[in-house]
Amino acid sequence: MPRVRLAVALAALAASLFAVAGLPTADGQIKKKAVQPPAKAAPKDPPATDPATMKVAKGFKVELLYTVPKAEQGSWVALCVDPKGRLVASDQYGSLYRVTPGKAGATKVEKLPVDIGMAQGLLYAFDALYVVVNHNEKGGLYRVTDTNGDDVPDRVELLRRLTGYKGGGLGEHGPHAVLKHPDGKRLTVVSGNQTALTEYNTTRVPPVWGEDHLLPRLPDGNGFMAGVNGPGGAIYNVTPDGREWELFSVGFRNQYDAAYNSAGDLFTYDADMEWDFNTPWYRPTRVCLVTSGSEFGWRNGAGKYPPYYLDNLPGVANIGPGSPTGVAFGYGARFPARYQQALFVCDWSYGKLYAVHLAPDGSAYKSEVEEFITGTPLPLTDLVVNPTDGALYFAIGGRRTTSGLYRVTYTGAGVDPDTVIFGAGPAAASRDDRLAVEQYHAKVDPAAVPAAWKLLDSKDRFASFAARVALEHQTTGDWAAKALAEPDALKAIPALLALARVSAPDPFHRTPANAPPDLALGSKLLTALTAIDIGKLDDSAKLDLLRTYQVVLNRFGNPGGFGPGLIAAKLDPAFPSKNRYVNAELCQVLIYLESPSAAAKTMALLADAPTQEEQLEYLRALRVLRTGWTPELRRQYFTWFLRANNFRGGSSMAGFIRRMKADAVATLTPAEAAVLKPIIDAQPGAIRIPEEAPRPFVKAYTIADLAPALEKGLAGGRDFDKGRRLFGAGKCFACHRFDNEGGSYGPDLSGAAGRFNSRDLLESIVDPNKEISDQYAAVEIRTADDRVIVGRIVNLNNDKVMVNTNMLEPGATTEVSRNNIESMRPSRLSMMPAGLLDTLKEDEVLDLMAYLLSRGDRTAPAFRK
Repeated sequence: MPRVRLAVALAALAASLFAVAGLPTADGQIKKKAVQPPAKAAPKDPPATDPATMKVAKGFKVELLYTVPKAEQGSWVALCVDPKGRLVASDQYGSLYRVTPGKAGATKVEKLPVDIGMAQGLLYAFDALYVVVNHNEKGGLYRVTDTNGDDVPDRVELLRRLTGYKGGGLGEHGPHAVLKHPDGKRLTVVSGNQTALTEYNTTRVPPVWGEDHLLPRLPDGNGFMAGVNGPGGAIYNVTPDGREWELFSVGFRNQYDAAYNSAGDLFTYDADMEWDFNTPWYRPTRVCLVTSGSEFGWRNGAGKYPPYYLDNLPGVANIGPGSPTGVAFGYGARFPARYQQALFVCDWSYGKLYAVHLAPDGSAYKSEVEEFITGTPLPLTDLVVNPTDGALYFAIGGRRTTSGLYRVTYTGAGVDPDTVIFGAGPAAASRDDRLAVEQYHAKVDPAAVPAAWKLLDSKDRFASFAARVALEHQTTGDWAAKALAEPDALKAIPALLALARVSAPDPFHRTPANAPPDLALGSKLLTALTAIDIGKLDDSAKLDLLRTYQVVLNRFGNPGGFGPGLIAAKLDPAFPSKNRYVNAELCQVLIYLESPSAAAKTMALLADAPTQEEQLEYLRALRVLRTGWTPELRRQYFTWFLRANNFRGGSSMAGFIRRMKADAVATLTPAEAAVLKPIIDAQPGAIRIPEEAPRPFVKAYTIADLAPALEKGLAGGRDFDKGRRLFGAGKCFACHRFDNEGGSYGPDLSGAAGRFNSRDLLESIVDPNKEISDQYAAVEIRTADDRVIVGRIVNLNNDKVMVNTNMLEPGATTEVSRNNIESMRPSRLSMMPAGLLDTLKEDEVLDLMAYLLSRGDRTAPAFRK
């Protein structure tokens, strides 16, 4: 299979020194001065990253056209193309500039004489330049026009002010992109989660969103956006005059940009929360298909919806840690057809320009992610295709870092015409079904209910989601009875969820003016849910059922007369499950119901959990449970917080653990608190925690030792759970993500089976230094003050480079000034240690390999007896 070669990145930065030997006197003669130490000149801005140091996809060429003088023109974060093929760029904290691309050194840049800037979205459309400003005092959507025809814009109109929540600032998660809607009649405007929802005229998102957490939510461990509730970042469709706004999609964290494909489907690249690394609520950066009425589940702190919740949608491509910025399709570029159809997405912090290759999959898309251009550092901010010359242009900069403008062209043999048409082929019918039901998202129509009912049980998440949203837009009198009486569990579950959402406001959104929830309807909903036998459902349907229980109980409470024991009796036999995520949702419901068995069962799962994420899941849920505890279980639970002091993750980890512990202490009686006081007050290390004995050394394996057994041993009879435990015991989950859990500093191994055969995967573990992926390679930085820093560049700020030096501790960073760097080159050693298999027996190696190749499916052939 093809190997990824590591590009060599070299940068040399030096400061000029000068000495003053003397100064002229009044008569013009030189008078000698006492010898003084040489003075340093003011440091020059470091140059924009040299394209020669970048790794570029085969057949493509990158040129640096312009290094932005920071003092005069700032740091560029947004680009667009004007009707004459020129570019317009915006400084993050300053003005707009018109750029006429030329050869390197011949690019013309002129400041536009209009009082507007600080833009994070630019678009020429409808004979105007649209500008989205992200600034506390001036944030909003503007239109800039040339009123006298002299090719110089001179009029600025504010179309809509966009503000932060509750009088707070916009921050970096404010108003972002603006693009032209494929209908040719409207704009699409993108805003991050620090932007308060603006007033809208119509909405495709049912305005019944809520926090919908059954157990009390943990706010962010560092207090970020404390008190701000969902729905988070939003996307709107807007008329060119800025008067009519339609809410199209919600639930994003900080999606900076968006782009439509040729079929009219919208895509964005949403951010992660890096402070959440190594927690169960962390979600990697991801490319999202933004469908009508969609919700993507951002909530503050530990409240982010996992991708499997049926009241939000998953991404179509998980990228990993990063800082999403500009996105654009390759349409109009003189590139091979594969790249004309690619969605290009920028990662600011890790310096990656990805080409995401999308293919129809049901009514949505599947993806293949390719590293198109990588550099160190390469803080990508925005990109555009210029149809005038067929080149792709991108900018680097942001946060006052050194900024530059680059041009990408294809120099390989033969540029194929654009022949791929999205939506054609086997997927077309499925997509048409989704679009057909989405027409009911903005209107009440008697045809909506039967049309939606056909798709409610679809295995296609996007189609079933669209059907439920269509129901939520209809009058409940037309379908409530049908939902309560539906005999098919797979149709009943989403229908009951829809009925709960539209019939009762979420508690976070209740006001004295709101009518209290209809307890009689709540009882009917719970009666319908308990009629569904959870034991007869597959894991996916179990998760949907449990999520629906959570929303109903959250919005209606547990109505009088419908005893909690009845619900618990229905669910308790299913707990624990073999599925880690089913357990996470079951324990929440059972703990909310104060099930007497919840403490013992959940503590047993906690003791056996192989990953930090799973342990945090149970610690979080148990913190509010008051019944079913024995003194020994209580002691064991609080002792786990001493273990948790060793958990590693993002910068909010310690705060999350403190909040969990404080909530748990609040559930104790005075007598329990007195007995447990030594453990509660104990400092890390004060009480000896028995540790698992280190595994004995077995053998320093080579490929030759294991390859024959590997070829024979994965045909069946392997142990999924044992493989998962070994993956945890070997600290693999600390760095690698697999099946939606684990760290993100190493490659996501969920799709390893699609990229590696068993021998290649084994080789990468036995000899991690043989081939090192650019995406996860370390750099070796040598500084002028004789320091050597080895790690991964993870962030930049005003030309300071932040380097993670320990993959097991994502928050461990070292700051290096680019002006102080003497050399920077790839490290020859992988950050992944060697010898990880040397404490495993051969049979255990086979279980681990089967797990890694399973994509998280315990029913895969390797596990069948």
